[in-house]
Amino acid sequence: MIKKAEIIDQPYSGQYKERIYDISSPWNSGNWTWIKFENEDFKEWCGEFRGSPKGVALSKKFNNILVLTSDYLYQINCLSGELVEYESQSVYQNITVTPLGDFIIADYYCIEKIGSTLKEKKLLDIPIEIDGIHFKHWSENILTITCEEFLNTDKNVEMELDSETLEITIKDVI
Repeated sequence: MIKKAEIIDQPYSGQYKERIYDISSPWNSGNWTWIKFENEDFKEWCGEFRGSPKGVALSKKFNNILVLTSDYLYQINCLSGELVEYESQSVYQNITVTPLGDFIIADYYCIEKIGSTLKEKKLLDIPIEIDGIHFKHWSENILTITCEEFLNTDKNVEMELDSETLEITIKDVI
């Protein structure tokens, strides 16, 4: 069972046992993302994913890992390391997992919660229209998010997402 996943630079040949997760498509970029996985027995191995790296998140609640690249959103099973499903994408920019194990993903304008499959998405309510969403850090069950007010690049907004209620509130407008 996979217990840890992190983005790394391209490893040296033979440094890790490697597994390629490639999706056949004429629209694929020539870029790759490398994720180092660590199993519960502390054995490390590497997954190679099509697209430039954007993020990785592991949920013990769902026993799944989501790998976000510029080309795809991949769902990997923690128990088997198998690709469960994927979604072609070019809009998602950020991914994280709540302390409760729920996946949170964002494009430029929207924030969604993903359940146990990529098809289980719930759009979260945001109090104002925003652009350029960036997940900053978790403090307990609160995720700090920065963005800009939509069509007003001079107004930077800091918001907070409560992982228990999934409520987003404005903390500060700069």
